[in-house]
Amino acid sequence: MTIHETSAIQGMAENDRLRWRRLRNRIRHEAIQLGIVALIVVLLGMLAYAVKTGLAEKGIRFSFSFLTNTAGFDISEGWTLTSGDGFVPSLAQFSSDMSVASGFVTGIFNTAKVALLAIILSTILGTMLGVGRLSTNWVVRNLCFWIVEFVRNTPLLIQLVFWYFAVVLRFPPMASAAKLYGGLIVSQQGIYVPTLSWSGGVSTLSLILVTATVVSVLGAVFDPIRGVRRICVAATVVCLGLLIATGGMTVDFPVANKFKASGGTSISPEMAALLLAIVVSSASFIAETVRGAIDALPRAQWEAAGSLGLSRRDTVNDIILPQVFRVVLPSFGNQYISLTKNTALGIAVGYPDLFNIYGTIANQTGHSLEGIIIVMASYLILSWIISSAVYWANRRLNPMGVSQ
Repeated sequence: MTIHETSAIQGMAENDRLRWRRLRNRIRHEAIQLGIVALIVVLLGMLAYAVKTGLAEKGIRFSFSFLTNTAGFDISEGWTLTSGDGFVPSLAQFSSDMSVASGFVTGIFNTAKVALLAIILSTILGTMLGVGRLSTNWVVRNLCFWIVEFVRNTPLLIQLVFWYFAVVLRFPPMASAAKLYGGLIVSQQGIYVPTLSWSGGVSTLSLILVTATVVSVLGAVFDPIRGVRRICVAATVVCLGLLIATGGMTVDFPVANKFKASGGTSISPEMAALLLAIVVSSASFIAETVRGAIDALPRAQWEAAGSLGLSRRDTVNDIILPQVFRVVLPSFGNQYISLTKNTALGIAVGYPDLFNIYGTIANQTGHSLEGIIIVMASYLILSWIISSAVYWANRRLNPMGVSQ
């Protein structure tokens, strides 16, 4: 046997030993993981059995059948899903003759409504405050600084109580409500805003305009070119104007009466206070994230933009913020999830969010454990939805293989 043959045989033997070693390590690691999963399953099973036994000793049966019972209570505001014509569900105002499950759906709807509005408004306000923290204007810079520092260091519950009792409930009564530009009515009974409503008729022109509006909105949101986005925004305004002019849609303006307003869409005082508190509080944290991301960018970019004759505003809009949003989206996602869970504080001012409605259902049915499981699962699903949306946006801004 030659030296080369001996070396080849030894090399093959060494490769076999390495392959078997990797296989043993893989089997060992997977066995450890399976053991951990099995242990968790056993512990959860023991916990479930202990809970079920404890409830049985007290004469309480663990079951979700109570969801089909009649609620027997009213909710001050909120919509729920009902079986409409055929198999298509429709939205309807919650009433006491609906099921308990419909009450939970109303709570989820109210929570998601506040969370969605808070995400949009806090992102806008937080970005403005973050940029303002680095303004060359002494007044703007220090004003943004003190707003952010004061809000960040104040508990959210205290802010909520302040906004509700010191601001919202100090609005004028309906008889002397403040009528602002655009048909907005502000009063102690709530905030009323104009809404667009479909006139009921369906024509070829209306369908074309609706399709053009949807396409324009998608282009304004997702097109990467700023000039195209501006054109899409203008096209959206034009299409909506044509829909209103041709009678396809009408603007429902609120009208203030002596005790309440009719028409438009109303925002209850409780929702207004909760929304204000969450938006301002979340915006302060978002502002610090934006400020830190801007500070982390090389100073040479500001100098290069200035040497090209760009104003500070153009530099921020065209150079700085596009880079900032590529970096801060994951942090924004954490803040969005946090503010969604903070909507549970609405119980302090009587807003019928998911947690508040759960308390009513638990008191009436006695199924507090089943109810809290539904609440936890609902918040978990909402968090997953937000996390997935932020992940998708982050992947779109930072495609794989593109260096930052």
